[in-house]
Amino acid sequence: MDAVPARARVYVACVVALALICLAPLPGVRTPWWAVVLLAALYAGCERATARRRFAGTFHPVLLAGAFLLPPPAAALVALPGALLSRVEQRSRWLRRVWRAAQLGVGVWVAARVHWALGGADAVGDPDFPYALAPAGAAVLAFCLALSVLDAGILVLAERVPVRRACRGLFLRSLAPVAVQGLAGLMMAVLWRSPYGPVAALLVLLPMCVSWWVFAQYHRERAAHQATIRALVQAVDIKDCYTRGHSERVGQASMMIARELGMPEERVEVLRFAGILHDVGKLGVPTRLLRKDGPLTAEERRVIELHPEYGHEMVRGISFLGEARAAVLHHHERLDGSGYPYGLAGCQIPESARVVAVADAFDAMTSTRSYRRARPVHAALEELGRCAGTQFDPRMVTALVRALGRWGYPRPSEADSGGGWYPAVTGDETAHPPRPRPSDARLPGAHR
Repeated sequence: MDAVPARARVYVACVVALALICLAPLPGVRTPWWAVVLLAALYAGCERATARRRFAGTFHPVLLAGAFLLPPPAAALVALPGALLSRVEQRSRWLRRVWRAAQLGVGVWVAARVHWALGGADAVGDPDFPYALAPAGAAVLAFCLALSVLDAGILVLAERVPVRRACRGLFLRSLAPVAVQGLAGLMMAVLWRSPYGPVAALLVLLPMCVSWWVFAQYHRERAAHQATIRALVQAVDIKDCYTRGHSERVGQASMMIARELGMPEERVEVLRFAGILHDVGKLGVPTRLLRKDGPLTAEERRVIELHPEYGHEMVRGISFLGEARAAVLHHHERLDGSGYPYGLAGCQIPESARVVAVADAFDAMTSTRSYRRARPVHAALEELGRCAGTQFDPRMVTALVRALGRWGYPRPSEADSGGGWYPAVTGDETAHPPRPRPSDARLPGAHR
């Protein structure tokens, strides 16, 4: 949303109008304004504290407690001060704040309306507590669904993400954390209505703050992992200028294959790391060999074929990479046993390496290099199909074909948004026109 398109601004205006409609008071319903003010101030304080500590996300327990305690219009008011005063570092700050306030206002209103319709207001104050879980659970689901729908709309209109990709997994990814925070909000609401009063309800926030801190530490560790990988990839790109961007695209293609195979998201992320780091061993190969325009001698090829082992040594001590390390070592093995470095065959080759091998060859064939022009995507897929069963695992080739058919070939700006493929030119065609490389004819899309 740095440069917000006009249609996205119209969409934000429509959501703001919807939020204002949600604030219309219900006839005959008394609003406890002191509770609205207290919860709104509490939510604003929690948002400022989490922003100052650079925690990720929104502090939902207070919002959901408001949805369980207050009439829908009053509950929607709780989100507004904190969202409008939230810290925003990107451009279009006020547009982002207004959007967030409207989105949360609508989401909380929907949750409160569902909770209200299912008799949740009486259930929260009932001594028989388990009966309060059903309306609260329905309210959490409604809240999560409303936020997911609104988020998908802004992704489609502001970021130009395809509708199917914008909606895919958005609800399910947010459901678990929102459900946990919904339980905390329900505990706050029950204690609020108990003889102990609002002061006891505030104590629920203490363990939530601890869990929030742990969650923030996880994200910081993840950011450190990403920075480590970026540094290694940048070093390879600087050394081998002809394949700049290749590692990121192999990571993207590996992720597409893994998702098409139905792997869990944690493993998909590891396969992305494997694709990104598969050529890190080139740091141990002399630069003159990587940039050589003419044919490689047998001795020079043997030196280059050491790069998987170099790469494995470099990443062996990075524990969070998991099976990505095996992919770095074995991504040049072939199913028929004629690959390197160890000549593994068939199922002896780790599955992660078989995924990366297909992604690597596909990007190599669809990218222009110093020694040849890029092939069209359909021609590269035909070549992969021809070599399936001898060089490549047919399952991985089929998964890539299905993934490309499902997502198509997006614009470069879409290539990092979770799916799709954009074949790119990685070499400098003007300064270094492609030259034939007879020594590379042995492998489809072979590269250095």
